[in-house]
Amino acid sequence: MIIELEPMRPIISFAAIVLATWIVARSLSAIIWRLFARMSPLMAIHAKRIAWASIWSIGVIFALEQLGLRIDLLLLIVGLLGAAAIVANVDALRNLSSKYFSDVYIPFKVGDFIRVCGHSGKVIEINPMSTILLTEKEELVSIPNSIFLREIVVNVTPHVWKEVAIPIVIDGGIDLAEFEREVIRSCNKLKLHLDERFPPIITVKSREPKSTSLVLTLMLKDPDKKEEIVSEVNLRVAEIIERMRRGRG
Repeated sequence: MIIELEPMRPIISFAAIVLATWIVARSLSAIIWRLFARMSPLMAIHAKRIAWASIWSIGVIFALEQLGLRIDLLLLIVGLLGAAAIVANVDALRNLSSKYFSDVYIPFKVGDFIRVCGHSGKVIEINPMSTILLTEKEELVSIPNSIFLREIVVNVTPHVWKEVAIPIVIDGGIDLAEFEREVIRSCNKLKLHLDERFPPIITVKSREPKSTSLVLTLMLKDPDKKEEIVSEVNLRVAEIIERMRRGRG
């Protein structure tokens, strides 16, 4: 019995492109993790998600073409809708993106006292759109997050120079208690650089089915070593996350 391959060629090509897309997405995600994990595990996870989604979008388009489907009109419609959505929500998108960068690079958190754009007060909320301050007159001031990337922010909280807050995101399947024990144990090996009066603390910012957002807070002895210590801690956290992922698998 002779099987004609010509009618099956589009399906074979479709399957091959899907498989190749999965391999490329997985490989690139691993490379991005190794490149960014030492700087910031949070940034590494977001970069992996963007790369994964982008590669799969391209792969699916090429795969659908192999089946003879016309996707030019679909791409045009999607492009126009995407452009319209960006234009209509440019301010919201700017604040959302600023929220991410402020989480990583701006040295303040809920509970700190800051001064920005002529306003000062205690930070009582940081949401995706704005940061809420409570002033001495018990007034609420809502400041768009994009402001913090353009204006000088002064954190007047006592001893704030000692404190380092490192954002972390872990998969929902990772045991949180075990992860916390591993991170604290690893940080204790750096105790020569930390203020022994304030042990490392991990707090949960948000919890979703697929991921959990955490903040690791450390108190340093020497602010001059901040970059070095943060880099080392980020590397240790990334290694713990990777080890626990492999253990799950």
